[in-house]
Amino acid sequence: MGSSGYGSELLLPLSERLRLPIEQVNFAMCQLFGLLAAFLFRNYLHPSKTSYTIRHVIVTLLGLHFAFFCFGSYAVHFLGEVILLYCVMVTVHMKSIHKYSFLVAMAYLTICQIIRVYVFDGEERSADFSGPLMVITQKITKLAFELHDGLARDENELNPSQKRLAVRRIPSLLEYLSYNLNFMGILAGPLNSFNDYINFIEGRNFEVGTNYLANGKKSNKYPPDEPSSLGAVGCKILICALCVFMHLSLLEVFPVSYNTDDTFIVTAPVPVRLLYLYISLLACRPKYYFAWTIADAVNNAAGFGFTGYDSGDKPRWDLLSNLNIVKVEFATSLKMFIDNWNIQTALWLKEVCYDRCPFNPTMVTFLLSALWHGVYPGYYFTFITGMFMTLAARTVRNNLRPCFLKSPTRKAFYDVVTWATTQVVVSYTVAPFVLPFVDSSFKFYRIWYFGLHIIAIVLILVLPKKPNCMSKEQHQLQVAKQTLMKHHCNGQQNGQAIVDSNQNHQMKID
Repeated sequence: MGSSGYGSELLLPLSERLRLPIEQVNFAMCQLFGLLAAFLFRNYLHPSKTSYTIRHVIVTLLGLHFAFFCFGSYAVHFLGEVILLYCVMVTVHMKSIHKYSFLVAMAYLTICQIIRVYVFDGEERSADFSGPLMVITQKITKLAFELHDGLARDENELNPSQKRLAVRRIPSLLEYLSYNLNFMGILAGPLNSFNDYINFIEGRNFEVGTNYLANGKKSNKYPPDEPSSLGAVGCKILICALCVFMHLSLLEVFPVSYNTDDTFIVTAPVPVRLLYLYISLLACRPKYYFAWTIADAVNNAAGFGFTGYDSGDKPRWDLLSNLNIVKVEFATSLKMFIDNWNIQTALWLKEVCYDRCPFNPTMVTFLLSALWHGVYPGYYFTFITGMFMTLAARTVRNNLRPCFLKSPTRKAFYDVVTWATTQVVVSYTVAPFVLPFVDSSFKFYRIWYFGLHIIAIVLILVLPKKPNCMSKEQHQLQVAKQTLMKHHCNGQQNGQAIVDSNQNHQMKID
Protein backbone atom coordinates (compact mmCIF):
# COMPACT_ATOMS: atom_id res chain seq x y z
CA MET A 1 0.00 0.00 0.00
CA GLY A 2 1.05 3.57 -0.55
CA SER A 3 1.49 6.59 1.60
CA SER A 4 -1.17 9.13 2.50
CA GLY A 5 -1.12 12.46 4.28
CA TYR A 6 -1.26 10.44 7.49
CA GLY A 7 1.83 8.35 6.79
CA SER A 8 2.55 5.00 5.19
CA GLU A 9 -0.13 2.30 5.15
CA LEU A 10 2.37 -0.43 4.33
CA LEU A 11 1.96 -1.96 7.79
CA LEU A 12 -1.83 -1.70 7.88
CA PRO A 13 -2.33 -5.52 7.83
CA LEU A 14 -0.04 -5.83 10.86
CA SER A 15 -1.89 -2.97 12.53
CA GLU A 16 -5.24 -4.72 12.03
CA ARG A 17 -3.87 -8.02 13.28
CA LEU A 18 -2.46 -6.44 16.45
CA ARG A 19 -5.54 -4.24 16.83
CA LEU A 20 -3.35 -1.18 17.24
CA PRO A 21 -3.56 2.18 15.41
CA ILE A 22 -1.41 2.30 12.29
CA GLU A 23 0.40 5.36 13.70
CA GLN A 24 1.62 3.41 16.72
CA VAL A 25 2.74 0.48 14.56
CA ASN A 26 4.63 2.79 12.17
CA PHE A 27 6.35 4.50 15.09
CA ALA A 28 7.39 1.24 16.77
CA MET A 29 8.69 -0.31 13.55
CA CYS A 30 10.65 2.81 12.62
CA GLN A 31 12.28 2.84 16.05
CA LEU A 32 13.15 -0.86 15.79
CA PHE A 33 14.61 -0.30 12.34
CA GLY A 34 16.38 2.76 13.73
CA LEU A 35 17.92 0.54 16.39
CA LEU A 36 19.45 -1.69 13.72
CA ALA A 37 20.50 1.34 11.65
CA ALA A 38 22.17 2.85 14.73
CA PHE A 39 24.36 -0.20 15.28
CA LEU A 40 25.34 -0.20 11.59
CA PHE A 41 26.00 3.53 11.69
CA ARG A 42 28.35 3.19 14.66
CA ASN A 43 30.25 0.24 13.19
CA TYR A 44 30.47 1.15 9.49
CA LEU A 45 30.30 4.96 9.53
CA HIS A 46 32.50 5.54 12.54
CA PRO A 47 34.33 8.91 12.58
CA SER A 48 37.61 7.05 12.12
CA LYS A 49 36.31 5.48 8.90
CA THR A 50 34.35 8.26 7.22
CA SER A 51 34.05 12.03 7.10
CA TYR A 52 31.90 14.09 9.42
CA THR A 53 29.96 15.36 6.40
CA ILE A 54 28.92 11.85 5.41
CA ARG A 55 27.76 11.14 8.96
CA HIS A 56 25.67 14.33 8.99
CA VAL A 57 24.12 13.55 5.59
CA ILE A 58 23.24 9.94 6.42
CA VAL A 59 21.57 10.64 9.78
CA THR A 60 19.59 13.54 8.25
CA LEU A 61 18.33 11.64 5.18
CA LEU A 62 17.36 8.64 7.29
CA GLY A 63 15.59 10.91 9.75
CA LEU A 64 13.55 12.54 6.99
CA HIS A 65 12.68 9.09 5.63
CA PHE A 66 11.35 8.06 9.05
CA ALA A 67 9.39 11.29 9.28
CA PHE A 68 7.65 10.88 5.93
CA PHE A 69 6.98 7.18 6.61
CA CYS A 70 5.25 7.99 9.91
CA PHE A 71 3.59 11.33 9.13
CA GLY A 72 3.33 11.63 5.36
CA SER A 73 2.98 15.17 4.08
CA TYR A 74 2.79 16.56 7.63
CA ALA A 75 6.55 15.92 7.87
CA VAL A 76 7.03 18.98 5.65
CA HIS A 77 6.44 21.03 8.81
CA PHE A 78 9.59 19.58 10.39
CA LEU A 79 11.77 20.64 7.49
CA GLY A 80 9.90 23.93 7.10
CA GLU A 81 10.39 25.02 10.71
CA VAL A 82 14.08 24.07 10.71
CA ILE A 83 14.85 26.00 7.50
CA LEU A 84 12.79 29.00 8.63
CA LEU A 85 14.62 29.18 11.95
CA TYR A 86 18.01 28.75 10.29
CA CYS A 87 17.22 31.86 8.25
CA VAL A 88 16.35 33.66 11.48
CA MET A 89 19.58 32.49 13.09
CA VAL A 90 21.86 33.75 10.32
CA THR A 91 20.10 37.12 9.87
CA VAL A 92 19.34 38.27 13.43
CA HIS A 93 22.00 39.87 15.66
CA MET A 94 23.41 37.56 18.31
CA LYS A 95 22.20 39.83 21.10
CA SER A 96 18.60 39.15 20.04
CA ILE A 97 18.84 35.70 18.49
CA HIS A 98 17.35 33.92 21.52
CA LYS A 99 14.32 36.21 21.60
CA TYR A 100 13.47 36.06 17.89
CA SER A 101 14.16 32.33 17.61
CA PHE A 102 12.00 31.61 20.64
CA LEU A 103 9.08 33.74 19.43
CA VAL A 104 9.15 32.40 15.85
CA ALA A 105 9.57 28.75 16.85
CA MET A 106 6.84 28.87 19.50
CA ALA A 107 4.53 30.74 17.13
CA TYR A 108 5.07 28.13 14.39
CA LEU A 109 4.42 25.29 16.83
CA THR A 110 1.33 26.95 18.31
CA ILE A 111 -0.20 27.69 14.89
CA CYS A 112 0.25 24.03 13.89
CA GLN A 113 -1.33 22.91 17.17
CA ILE A 114 -4.29 25.27 16.74
CA ILE A 115 -4.86 23.95 13.22
CA ARG A 116 -4.76 20.30 14.26
CA VAL A 117 -7.11 20.83 17.21
CA TYR A 118 -9.62 23.35 15.83
CA VAL A 119 -9.41 22.72 12.08
CA PHE A 120 -9.02 18.95 12.20
CA ASP A 121 -11.22 18.80 15.33
CA GLY A 122 -8.48 17.08 17.32
CA GLU A 123 -8.46 14.08 15.01
CA GLU A 124 -5.87 11.69 16.45
CA ARG A 125 -4.15 10.84 13.19
CA SER A 126 -3.69 14.45 12.20
CA ALA A 127 -2.41 15.27 15.69
CA ASP A 128 0.58 12.93 15.68
CA PHE A 129 2.96 15.25 13.83
CA SER A 130 2.96 17.75 16.69
CA GLY A 131 5.06 15.45 18.88
CA PRO A 132 8.25 15.61 16.77
CA LEU A 133 7.56 19.30 16.11
CA MET A 134 7.61 19.92 19.86
CA VAL A 135 11.07 18.34 20.17
CA ILE A 136 12.38 20.29 17.17
CA THR A 137 11.10 23.49 18.78
CA GLN A 138 13.00 22.59 21.94
CA LYS A 139 16.22 22.01 20.01
CA ILE A 140 15.91 25.23 18.01
CA THR A 141 15.25 27.41 21.05
CA LYS A 142 17.87 25.66 23.18
CA LEU A 143 20.54 26.23 20.54
CA ALA A 144 19.50 29.87 20.13
CA PHE A 145 19.95 30.54 23.85
CA GLU A 146 23.29 28.69 23.84
CA LEU A 147 24.48 30.78 20.88
CA HIS A 148 23.43 33.93 22.71
CA ASP A 149 25.40 32.78 25.78
CA GLY A 150 28.46 31.91 23.71
CA LEU A 151 28.59 34.90 21.35
CA ALA A 152 26.75 37.77 23.00
CA ARG A 153 27.41 37.51 26.75
CA ASP A 154 30.50 37.95 28.89
CA GLU A 155 31.96 34.82 30.43
CA ASN A 156 31.49 36.10 33.98
CA GLU A 157 27.75 36.53 33.38
CA LEU A 158 27.25 32.80 32.80
CA ASN A 159 26.56 30.18 35.43
CA PRO A 160 28.56 26.88 35.24
CA SER A 161 25.86 25.12 33.22
CA GLN A 162 25.61 27.95 30.71
CA LYS A 163 29.40 28.00 30.31
CA ARG A 164 29.45 24.29 29.48
CA LEU A 165 26.57 24.50 27.00
CA ALA A 166 27.52 27.79 25.34
CA VAL A 167 28.01 27.49 21.57
CA ARG A 168 30.89 29.61 20.24
CA ARG A 169 30.20 29.52 16.47
CA ILE A 170 27.30 29.60 14.02
CA PRO A 171 26.45 26.04 12.85
CA SER A 172 26.50 25.27 9.15
CA LEU A 173 23.18 24.45 7.46
CA LEU A 174 24.10 20.77 7.31
CA GLU A 175 24.98 20.68 11.01
CA TYR A 176 21.70 22.45 11.82
CA LEU A 177 19.64 20.01 9.75
CA SER A 178 21.48 17.05 11.22
CA TYR A 179 21.04 18.25 14.81
CA ASN A 180 17.29 18.77 14.41
CA LEU A 181 16.29 16.00 11.99
CA ASN A 182 18.63 13.05 12.66
CA PHE A 183 17.00 9.61 12.71
CA MET A 184 17.99 8.94 16.35
CA GLY A 185 15.80 11.73 17.66
CA ILE A 186 13.30 12.91 15.08
CA LEU A 187 10.40 10.70 16.22
CA ALA A 188 10.56 11.04 20.00
CA GLY A 189 13.68 12.96 20.93
CA PRO A 190 15.27 13.08 23.35
CA LEU A 191 16.46 16.67 23.51
CA ASN A 192 20.24 17.13 23.65
CA SER A 193 22.71 19.99 23.51
CA PHE A 194 24.33 21.01 20.24
CA ASN A 195 27.84 20.68 21.71
CA ASP A 196 27.17 17.11 22.84
CA TYR A 197 25.73 16.22 19.44
CA ILE A 198 28.67 17.63 17.48
CA ASN A 199 31.09 15.83 19.81
CA PHE A 200 29.23 12.60 19.00
CA ILE A 201 29.29 13.16 15.23
CA GLU A 202 32.98 14.05 15.30
CA GLY A 203 33.92 11.19 17.63
CA ARG A 204 34.98 13.26 20.62
CA ASN A 205 32.31 12.02 23.02
CA PHE A 206 34.61 9.27 24.37
CA GLU A 207 37.63 11.50 25.00
CA VAL A 208 39.42 11.16 28.32
CA GLY A 209 38.47 14.67 29.39
CA THR A 210 34.77 13.84 29.27
CA ASN A 211 34.88 10.72 31.46
CA TYR A 212 33.72 11.15 35.04
CA LEU A 213 32.92 8.83 37.90
CA ALA A 214 29.53 8.88 39.60
CA ASN A 215 31.03 10.87 42.49
CA GLY A 216 32.02 13.67 40.15
CA LYS A 217 35.76 12.92 40.19
CA LYS A 218 37.72 12.34 37.02
CA SER A 219 38.52 8.73 36.25
CA ASN A 220 42.12 7.57 35.93
CA LYS A 221 41.12 4.36 34.14
CA TYR A 222 40.12 4.37 30.50
CA PRO A 223 39.57 1.34 28.26
CA PRO A 224 41.75 1.07 25.14
CA ASP A 225 38.57 0.84 23.02
CA GLU A 226 35.26 2.65 23.07
CA PRO A 227 32.87 1.20 25.67
CA SER A 228 30.13 -1.07 24.38
CA SER A 229 26.52 0.05 24.67
CA LEU A 230 25.06 -3.45 24.22
CA GLY A 231 24.32 -3.90 27.92
CA ALA A 232 22.55 -0.56 28.23
CA VAL A 233 20.60 -1.06 25.00
CA GLY A 234 19.57 -4.60 25.97
CA CYS A 235 18.32 -3.43 29.35
CA LYS A 236 16.31 -0.62 27.77
CA ILE A 237 14.78 -2.96 25.17
CA LEU A 238 13.66 -5.25 27.99
CA ILE A 239 12.03 -2.28 29.70
CA CYS A 240 10.29 -1.41 26.42
CA ALA A 241 8.90 -4.95 26.13
CA LEU A 242 7.50 -4.76 29.67
CA CYS A 243 5.99 -1.35 28.90
CA VAL A 244 4.22 -2.71 25.81
CA PHE A 245 2.79 -5.56 27.87
CA MET A 246 1.61 -3.17 30.60
CA HIS A 247 0.11 -0.78 28.05
CA LEU A 248 -1.84 -3.48 26.23
CA SER A 249 -3.05 -5.21 29.39
CA LEU A 250 -4.03 -2.21 31.52
CA LEU A 251 -5.19 0.66 29.32
CA GLU A 252 -8.41 -0.94 28.03
CA VAL A 253 -9.25 -2.38 31.46
CA PHE A 254 -8.78 0.93 33.29
CA PRO A 255 -9.79 3.77 30.95
CA VAL A 256 -9.27 7.25 32.40
CA SER A 257 -12.66 8.38 31.12
CA TYR A 258 -14.35 6.03 33.61
CA ASN A 259 -13.33 8.47 36.37
CA THR A 260 -16.13 10.77 35.13
CA ASP A 261 -18.73 8.04 34.60
CA ASP A 262 -21.95 9.08 36.38
CA THR A 263 -22.81 5.57 37.61
CA PHE A 264 -19.30 5.00 38.96
CA ILE A 265 -19.35 8.34 40.77
CA VAL A 266 -22.66 7.58 42.48
CA THR A 267 -22.04 3.93 43.40
CA ALA A 268 -18.33 3.76 44.26
CA PRO A 269 -17.07 4.97 47.66
CA VAL A 270 -14.36 7.63 47.74
CA PRO A 271 -11.45 5.24 48.57
CA VAL A 272 -12.38 3.06 45.58
CA ARG A 273 -12.56 6.08 43.31
CA LEU A 274 -9.17 7.29 44.52
CA LEU A 275 -7.66 3.85 43.91
CA TYR A 276 -9.17 3.71 40.42
CA LEU A 277 -7.89 7.22 39.69
CA TYR A 278 -4.37 6.14 40.60
CA ILE A 279 -4.50 2.89 38.60
CA SER A 280 -6.04 4.48 35.51
CA LEU A 281 -3.36 7.19 35.37
CA LEU A 282 -0.69 4.57 36.08
CA ALA A 283 -1.96 2.65 33.03
CA CYS A 284 -1.34 5.72 30.84
CA ARG A 285 2.35 6.00 31.67
CA PRO A 286 3.84 2.89 29.94
CA LYS A 287 3.33 4.37 26.46
CA TYR A 288 5.53 7.33 27.45
CA TYR A 289 8.03 4.98 29.08
CA PHE A 290 8.20 2.98 25.85
CA ALA A 291 8.63 5.99 23.54
CA TRP A 292 11.32 7.67 25.64
CA THR A 293 13.21 4.47 26.50
CA ILE A 294 13.43 3.13 22.96
CA ALA A 295 14.52 6.58 21.72
CA ASP A 296 17.27 6.54 24.35
CA ALA A 297 18.27 3.02 23.24
CA VAL A 298 18.54 4.08 19.58
CA ASN A 299 20.90 6.90 20.50
CA ASN A 300 22.99 4.59 22.70
CA ALA A 301 23.22 2.02 19.90
CA ALA A 302 24.67 4.75 17.66
CA GLY A 303 27.26 5.57 20.34
CA PHE A 304 25.55 8.69 21.72
CA GLY A 305 24.75 9.12 25.40
CA PHE A 306 27.93 8.01 27.17
CA THR A 307 28.64 9.96 30.40
CA GLY A 308 31.59 8.12 31.91
CA TYR A 309 31.96 5.30 34.41
CA ASP A 310 30.27 4.50 37.69
CA SER A 311 32.08 3.55 40.90
CA GLY A 312 32.40 -0.03 39.58
CA ASP A 313 34.05 1.14 36.34
CA LYS A 314 30.97 0.21 34.32
CA PRO A 315 30.06 2.55 31.45
CA ARG A 316 27.08 4.83 31.98
CA TRP A 317 24.75 5.67 29.10
CA ASP A 318 22.37 8.15 30.70
CA LEU A 319 23.23 11.49 29.07
CA LEU A 320 19.96 11.45 27.09
CA SER A 321 17.75 9.48 29.48
CA ASN A 322 14.33 11.06 29.77
CA LEU A 323 13.06 9.35 32.88
CA ASN A 324 13.85 7.21 35.91
CA ILE A 325 10.91 4.82 36.21
CA VAL A 326 11.70 3.65 39.74
CA LYS A 327 11.96 7.18 41.10
CA VAL A 328 8.77 8.20 39.27
CA GLU A 329 6.69 5.32 40.59
CA PHE A 330 8.10 5.55 44.12
CA ALA A 331 8.38 9.33 44.33
CA THR A 332 7.87 10.65 47.86
CA SER A 333 7.45 14.26 46.74
CA LEU A 334 6.04 16.14 43.78
CA LYS A 335 9.51 17.53 43.09
CA MET A 336 10.99 14.02 42.94
CA PHE A 337 8.28 12.99 40.46
CA ILE A 338 8.81 16.04 38.22
CA ASP A 339 12.61 15.76 38.35
CA ASN A 340 12.50 12.18 37.04
CA TRP A 341 9.68 12.52 34.48
CA ASN A 342 10.50 13.90 31.01
CA ILE A 343 13.90 14.93 32.34
CA GLN A 344 15.19 16.60 29.16
CA THR A 345 12.10 18.78 28.88
CA ALA A 346 12.48 19.83 32.51
CA LEU A 347 16.10 20.79 31.78
CA TRP A 348 14.97 22.75 28.70
CA LEU A 349 12.39 24.65 30.73
CA LYS A 350 15.02 25.42 33.35
CA GLU A 351 17.56 26.60 30.78
CA VAL A 352 15.35 28.79 28.60
CA CYS A 353 12.85 30.02 31.20
CA TYR A 354 13.31 29.34 34.92
CA ASP A 355 16.97 30.43 35.16
CA ARG A 356 16.34 33.59 33.12
CA CYS A 357 12.88 34.72 34.20
CA PRO A 358 13.06 38.02 36.15
CA PHE A 359 9.77 37.47 38.02
CA ASN A 360 7.83 34.50 39.44
CA PRO A 361 9.82 31.85 37.51
CA THR A 362 7.67 28.96 38.80
CA MET A 363 4.44 30.38 37.38
CA VAL A 364 5.99 31.44 34.06
CA THR A 365 7.69 28.06 33.63
CA PHE A 366 4.44 26.16 34.15
CA LEU A 367 2.64 28.43 31.67
CA LEU A 368 5.39 27.92 29.08
CA SER A 369 5.15 24.16 29.60
CA ALA A 370 1.39 24.31 28.98
CA LEU A 371 1.82 26.42 25.83
CA TRP A 372 4.54 24.09 24.49
CA HIS A 373 2.40 21.00 25.04
CA GLY A 374 -0.49 22.36 22.99
CA VAL A 375 -3.75 24.27 22.98
CA TYR A 376 -6.10 21.74 24.56
CA PRO A 377 -7.81 23.41 27.56
CA GLY A 378 -7.04 20.35 29.70
CA TYR A 379 -3.31 21.05 29.37
CA TYR A 380 -3.80 24.43 31.03
CA PHE A 381 -5.95 22.86 33.75
CA THR A 382 -3.09 20.46 34.44
CA PHE A 383 -0.21 22.93 34.48
CA ILE A 384 -2.00 25.64 36.43
CA THR A 385 -3.03 22.99 38.95
CA GLY A 386 0.55 21.71 38.96
CA MET A 387 1.83 25.18 39.82
CA PHE A 388 -0.37 25.36 42.93
CA MET A 389 0.47 21.79 43.92
CA THR A 390 4.21 22.47 43.58
CA LEU A 391 4.07 25.57 45.76
CA ALA A 392 1.93 23.79 48.36
CA ALA A 393 4.15 20.69 48.36
CA ARG A 394 7.25 22.85 48.82
CA THR A 395 5.65 24.64 51.78
CA VAL A 396 4.48 21.43 53.45
CA ARG A 397 7.86 19.76 52.96
CA ASN A 398 9.73 22.69 54.49
CA ASN A 399 7.45 22.69 57.52
CA LEU A 400 6.87 18.99 58.18
CA ARG A 401 9.86 17.04 56.90
CA PRO A 402 12.32 18.22 59.61
CA CYS A 403 9.95 16.85 62.28
CA PHE A 404 10.23 13.33 60.83
CA LEU A 405 14.02 13.16 60.57
CA LYS A 406 14.52 12.56 64.28
CA SER A 407 14.28 8.77 64.01
CA PRO A 408 14.31 6.08 61.27
CA THR A 409 10.78 4.98 62.22
CA ARG A 410 9.37 8.47 61.77
CA LYS A 411 11.26 8.86 58.51
CA ALA A 412 9.85 5.55 57.18
CA PHE A 413 6.31 6.57 58.16
CA TYR A 414 6.82 9.96 56.48
CA ASP A 415 8.03 8.29 53.27
CA VAL A 416 5.01 5.97 53.08
CA VAL A 417 2.52 8.77 53.66
CA THR A 418 4.23 11.16 51.23
CA TRP A 419 4.43 8.44 48.56
CA ALA A 420 0.67 7.82 48.73
CA THR A 421 -0.05 11.55 48.83
CA THR A 422 2.24 12.24 45.87
CA GLN A 423 0.59 9.56 43.72
CA VAL A 424 -2.90 10.92 44.47
CA VAL A 425 -1.81 14.52 43.83
CA VAL A 426 -0.10 13.60 40.55
CA SER A 427 -3.14 11.62 39.36
CA TYR A 428 -5.49 14.46 40.30
CA THR A 429 -3.25 17.00 38.56
CA VAL A 430 -2.66 15.18 35.25
CA ALA A 431 -6.14 13.71 34.71
CA PRO A 432 -7.23 16.74 32.60
CA PHE A 433 -4.12 16.19 30.44
CA VAL A 434 -5.65 12.85 29.40
CA LEU A 435 -9.19 14.31 29.38
CA PRO A 436 -8.14 17.42 27.47
CA PHE A 437 -11.43 19.11 26.56
CA VAL A 438 -13.13 21.76 28.71
CA ASP A 439 -16.22 19.76 29.58
CA SER A 440 -14.39 16.59 30.61
CA SER A 441 -11.64 18.44 32.52
CA PHE A 442 -14.07 20.68 34.37
CA LYS A 443 -16.37 17.74 35.12
CA PHE A 444 -13.49 15.77 36.63
CA TYR A 445 -12.51 18.56 39.01
CA ARG A 446 -16.14 19.38 39.80
CA ILE A 447 -16.68 15.73 40.81
CA TRP A 448 -13.96 16.17 43.44
CA TYR A 449 -15.30 19.65 44.39
CA PHE A 450 -11.90 21.13 43.44
CA GLY A 451 -10.80 19.69 46.78
CA LEU A 452 -7.06 19.52 46.27
CA HIS A 453 -7.04 22.99 44.74
CA ILE A 454 -8.66 24.39 47.87
CA ILE A 455 -6.33 22.45 50.18
CA ALA A 456 -3.27 23.61 48.23
CA ILE A 457 -4.26 27.28 48.35
CA VAL A 458 -5.02 27.08 52.09
CA LEU A 459 -1.66 25.44 52.79
CA ILE A 460 0.18 28.10 50.79
CA LEU A 461 -1.58 30.89 52.67
CA VAL A 462 -1.56 29.39 56.17
CA LEU A 463 1.77 27.61 56.57
CA PRO A 464 4.83 29.78 57.20
CA LYS A 465 7.49 29.91 54.54
CA LYS A 466 10.15 29.10 57.14
CA PRO A 467 9.68 25.84 59.10
CA ASN A 468 8.71 26.03 62.76
CA CYS A 469 9.81 22.46 63.44
CA MET A 470 13.47 21.54 63.03
CA SER A 471 15.61 18.53 63.66
CA LYS A 472 18.27 18.34 66.36
CA GLU A 473 21.03 18.89 63.82
CA GLN A 474 19.29 21.91 62.35
CA HIS A 475 18.86 23.34 65.86
CA GLN A 476 22.59 22.84 66.45
CA LEU A 477 23.29 24.64 63.20
CA GLN A 478 21.15 27.57 64.29
CA VAL A 479 22.93 27.73 67.67
CA ALA A 480 26.29 27.63 65.89
CA LYS A 481 25.27 30.54 63.69
CA GLN A 482 24.16 32.54 66.74
CA THR A 483 27.47 31.76 68.44
CA LEU A 484 29.29 32.92 65.35
CA MET A 485 27.44 36.24 65.41
CA LYS A 486 28.26 36.77 69.10
CA HIS A 487 31.94 36.05 68.75
CA HIS A 488 32.42 37.30 65.21
CA CYS A 489 34.96 39.93 66.22
CA ASN A 490 36.97 37.61 68.47
CA GLY A 491 37.18 34.42 66.46
CA GLN A 492 35.95 34.79 62.90
CA GLN A 493 37.91 31.88 61.45
CA ASN A 494 37.04 29.43 64.21
CA GLY A 495 33.41 30.40 64.05
CA GLN A 496 33.32 29.80 60.30
CA ALA A 497 34.79 26.34 60.86
CA ILE A 498 31.97 25.53 63.29
CA VAL A 499 29.32 26.55 60.76
CA ASP A 500 30.98 24.60 57.93
CA SER A 501 31.18 21.49 60.11
CA ASN A 502 27.50 21.68 61.01
CA GLN A 503 26.51 22.36 57.41
CA ASN A 504 28.42 19.28 56.23
CA HIS A 505 26.71 17.21 58.91
CA GLN A 506 23.32 18.53 57.82
CA MET A 507 24.01 17.63 54.18
CA LYS A 508 24.84 14.06 55.20
CA ILE A 509 21.57 13.53 57.10
CA ASP A 510 19.47 15.13 54.36
